[in-house]
Amino acid sequence: MKRWLSRMGITLLFAALFAPAVMAANALDVYSDPSCGCCGAWVHYMRAQGYTVAVHQDQPMAAVKARFSVPAAAMSCHTALIDGYVIEGHVPVEDIRRLLAERPDARGLAAPGMPAGSPGMELPDGRVQPYVVELIAHDGTTSAFAHHAY
Repeated sequence: MKRWLSRMGITLLFAALFAPAVMAANALDVYSDPSCGCCGAWVHYMRAQGYTVAVHQDQPMAAVKARFSVPAAAMSCHTALIDGYVIEGHVPVEDIRRLLAERPDARGLAAPGMPAGSPGMELPDGRVQPYVVELIAHDGTTSAFAHHAY
């Protein structure tokens, strides 16, 4: 019994020490316009993937994008923050997970525009318009991070 309690105490200690880091990596703040249906669909998609999502719809989107330095060419309908990174638009969860695992020295990711078939923009027939998720550098330039439906 003492051994079990001792192991349980160590397990709880590790859980207490590392839980905030895990929680931070699974918590998203999403900024969107209240009338944007596809933004709500992307939020639903991210929640279904196990993320905790706080939605903020009380700020003008142009001001949000300026505050987080989203380059004009990378803009989409919603902006999210996760663990120090900006996620712009309908970025798939696998790209976000890769970003968080690799931790590049960058501002974040963007799926510019609103690519048909991307998460939150699904089409009834399942088609996906080819699109590129871009890595946003600190200087605002972008480069290809992932290709989808190619």
